[in-house]
Amino acid sequence: MDGRRITATRRPCCGRRVVAKKRPRSGGDGFVNSVKKLQRREICSKRDRSFSMSNAQERFRNIHLQEEYDTHDPKGHSSMVLPFLKKRSKVIEIVSAQDIVFALVQSGVCAAFSRETNERICFMNVSPDEVIRSLFYNKNNDSLITVSVYASDNFSSLKCRTTRIEYIRRGKPDAGFPLFESESLKWPGFVEFDDVNGKVLTYSAQDSIYKVFDLKNYTMLYSISDKNVQEIKISPGIMLLIFTKASGHVPLKILSIEDGAVLKSFNHLLHRNKKVDFIEQFNEKLLVKQENENLQILDVRNSELTEVSRTEFMTPSAFIFLYENQLFLTFRNRTVAVWNFRGELVTSFEDHLLWHPDCNTNNIYITSDQDLIISYCKADSEDQLLEGNAGSINISNILTGKCLAKIKATNSLPPEECNCSSKCSGKNCSSSKRFQASRMRSTVADALEDITALFYDEERNEIYTGNRIGMVHVWSN
Repeated sequence: MDGRRITATRRPCCGRRVVAKKRPRSGGDGFVNSVKKLQRREICSKRDRSFSMSNAQERFRNIHLQEEYDTHDPKGHSSMVLPFLKKRSKVIEIVSAQDIVFALVQSGVCAAFSRETNERICFMNVSPDEVIRSLFYNKNNDSLITVSVYASDNFSSLKCRTTRIEYIRRGKPDAGFPLFESESLKWPGFVEFDDVNGKVLTYSAQDSIYKVFDLKNYTMLYSISDKNVQEIKISPGIMLLIFTKASGHVPLKILSIEDGAVLKSFNHLLHRNKKVDFIEQFNEKLLVKQENENLQILDVRNSELTEVSRTEFMTPSAFIFLYENQLFLTFRNRTVAVWNFRGELVTSFEDHLLWHPDCNTNNIYITSDQDLIISYCKADSEDQLLEGNAGSINISNILTGKCLAKIKATNSLPPEECNCSSKCSGKNCSSSKRFQASRMRSTVADALEDITALFYDEERNEIYTGNRIGMVHVWSN
């Protein structure tokens, strides 16, 4: 999932607008051409849906616990001087890049592990007082960007650093270089990485200036200086500027993401004295919801307005936009739903009650084809009796809501069981899988307890999970 915003606050959690991955598309005027979109859908080279579903089921059928990594160094990382960095902490973010798995824990320590050697390569903290807040893998130049705060700065400003993956693989995390040094990213300033458009958005609260940078080479493209801008939302090809609410309306502007040119300026009428729950932009569709009011879906091209009853669409805690499928996911009270932009409920998921009530998007992964959602869920009543406090990792089809596969303690190979193709007893098996399993301290049930972060590597077909005590587990077939 892409599009993450990191704010300059000392709190370990941060507000994020998450969008599902989208294949790169050619430039245009910012608005998607509906005719071409329909044509692309009709002549799409994607696999048949039924085949895709069966293929997904086969892909995850025999997935099991294969390896275990520990982010905690009992001796304490030699370069760390802050006491809380040396304590065991829960994993809050996992990123995979090629054959390296990065795990960030809540205290601010980030560890890099090799999937080839199954050893910890290094810690990404290169300064004794560095607290890493978030990670971003930049595929454009094969590098990892770390966003950090520092004790020497009273943890008040965000600092970004980029390090090429090849240097990290050699155990040289200090071989990178800083980014956006000219920007003052003190709270409420932020930096937002947008993989869909290949852009970085920064906000300097000190002078109320937004700047857009190229994600490929980090050159600044243009800036937006207007103290009345309250929020900026990014969609493929465009940005929505939301200005200070006026009497009975909110002023809006749509800009080209490439050069900042204004494509459209307009006002959207609001009910007076009612709080705005959210304003979101999705291509040509504007979603507006006020407290105790209907959801409004406005087509900004022709001003066509669709309303969805407030009893049918209640304000969600988070969105995930599916640009390939022209749909969006909503998260509310541990449940997930799929909607289209006619305001119709497309899918309700079966057997998909999320474990975390706060909808931590680090526990959710949407595949690049936007056909599968992988989540950490509560076990059903029957499984709960057998598995105790362990949850399950559910793989569900987004368009049908059907649960295609589930990793749970009762259907996964135990770590001590041999998975060798030969007919051996397992006791003297020389396979690498047997060797890896023998080093694990966690049982499958242990690994499925208190999962706090989840990531799926589509190329390796591996799921990585992290838990509250800083352990990272690899699930593979």
